[in-house]
Amino acid sequence: MNIKQLEVLRTLLATGSTIATAKTMGLSQSGVSRLLQQLEADLSMSLFVRDKGRLIPTPEALLLARDAENILLAVDRMSGHAEDLRSGAAGPEIVRIGLPSSMWEHFAPAMLADYISDFPGVRIETFFETTTAINKLVEQRVIDFGFLRMEGESGPGIEVERVATGESVCVVPKDHPLAKLEEITVRNLRDVPLILIGRQRPNRMALDQTFRRAGVKQIVKIETHTNSSACSYVAHGLGVTIISSFYANLYRHLPVVHRPFVPRATQEFGLARAVGTPLSIAAHALSDALKRQIQLSQKDV
Repeated sequence: MNIKQLEVLRTLLATGSTIATAKTMGLSQSGVSRLLQQLEADLSMSLFVRDKGRLIPTPEALLLARDAENILLAVDRMSGHAEDLRSGAAGPEIVRIGLPSSMWEHFAPAMLADYISDFPGVRIETFFETTTAINKLVEQRVIDFGFLRMEGESGPGIEVERVATGESVCVVPKDHPLAKLEEITVRNLRDVPLILIGRQRPNRMALDQTFRRAGVKQIVKIETHTNSSACSYVAHGLGVTIISSFYANLYRHLPVVHRPFVPRATQEFGLARAVGTPLSIAAHALSDALKRQIQLSQKDV
């Protein structure tokens, strides 16, 4: 017994003839007769009797037609729900994403505006955290996926797809003397107030070591913990900072410029998700929206 047989039963009861049923369903008359015969064989009973060329339903057919209608309605509901899931009209109750704290101001709103227009029925929860915290949230299945800086090995239950790269740059006010240079070296930063990020983290420790090797004493004016705050402090003339070009590109609207920092260093960024846990259609679409926004944010202007 299959869905097409049940549709033939429903249509035959409504039209009373195989000719009308065939026309309604877009089948041949012989095709309708064959499907009816198969249904009767599967049920081991006659559902119609012929009377002067007309098909008369048996009492059993009328009773079974109620079950057939319920099944067909359920199939229609399932098909409609699947279409809503594909189109974004419906989806999981919520999709959770982890992002670095520096992406809350402009990047995340632009990404979500793009996404929500296609998936209006989905609720999104955003977690703005450090790379370490995002790793833990993914590993514990608290979030569906997270965007993070790829630092060393991820946990055994996490897989990371690289989606962006950056290089170390020095961010300075537009009217600062250093803005005239094509690149900025450690020695150029002698006696320059610095705004530095991530004390005791691997990348910061490597930067501190670079200054020590060059024999340049750091003048750390401000310690901070987000790239966004560092760029904002630079825009207010409080010093200069050294961050990844990936983040510097997110704050080009500020009155700052960035120049390559020498010695050069590169950074990689990726999307992390739990191994063996497929993303829903809605979550996958949000990861695509994030990738699109990455491409837009990193375009040369």
